[in-house]
Amino acid sequence: MKKSTLINAELSYLVATLGHTDEITICDAGLPIPQHVQRIDLALTHGVPSFLDTVKVILSESQIEAVLMATEFEKVSPKHHQALLAVLDQECLTTGKSIQIGYLSHEEFKQRTAQSRAVVRTGEYTPYANIIFQTGVVF
Repeated sequence: MKKSTLINAELSYLVATLGHTDEITICDAGLPIPQHVQRIDLALTHGVPSFLDTVKVILSESQIEAVLMATEFEKVSPKHHQALLAVLDQECLTTGKSIQIGYLSHEEFKQRTAQSRAVVRTGEYTPYANIIFQTGVVF
């Protein structure tokens, strides 16, 4: 049995096969997912698993160098946005590497998900709780 934090087989395989600058999206329960992009659906019920818990697990297993979010996230769900920024700040302290943070409109965000290797759907019901991770390298 796998010993590390991430035990979901699909997510574990995805993380293990990511290369530098590959992108993955972690989204709320409502984000549309492009047909051609792999869907990893974790949603069980309202709020389970949460967006932030899923983000933390992905961060525990992969090096991230940049993130993209919708500008609406900060405006519509400021508490959740601040909690996410705190998680990203902690990741920078833990790894000693910076994470570039970028924003685009929600419509542009939805279009950008088409470039993702996979979209991980959570049970999150907080509006605009979506993020695109761009992978970095550990060296």
